[in-house]
Amino acid sequence: MSVERQLKEQFAENLEIVDALLADGSEPDAEYTFEHHFSATNFDRLEKAAVDAFKLGFEVNDAEEMELEDGSIIFCFDAIAQHKLEAPLLDKACEQLILLASKQKVDYDGWGTYFVGDDVEGEEDDEDADDEDDTFH
Repeated sequence: MSVERQLKEQFAENLEIVDALLADGSEPDAEYTFEHHFSATNFDRLEKAAVDAFKLGFEVNDAEEMELEDGSIIFCFDAIAQHKLEAPLLDKACEQLILLASKQKVDYDGWGTYFVGDDVEGEEDDEDADDEDDTFH
């Protein structure tokens, strides 16, 4: 897929997810943590992408190795940013990171964040609560 097409699709998805979170009652003025996902089969390329993301001002977590269903191995990391839940801010970050991924020949796998709002009564005490239920990708 061309970078231009990937950007166009990502911008549409950004708006859709922001609208869904806000419609579900997520706080519009809160500070959100966004985890932008990267992966590659080549660790050296992924490492260069992580350095570039750090230079752009993103927090970068340690790379992890994952085995896929077919037995192949990939490496992945997240570039983390904190800002308001606003499509233009997400679009800017995604554009920077998609261009970075293209330059380093790694995959940009989208982003995720968490719902921010009033906790449902008793939810904090529920050891079985699955945080992943509130994650949007």
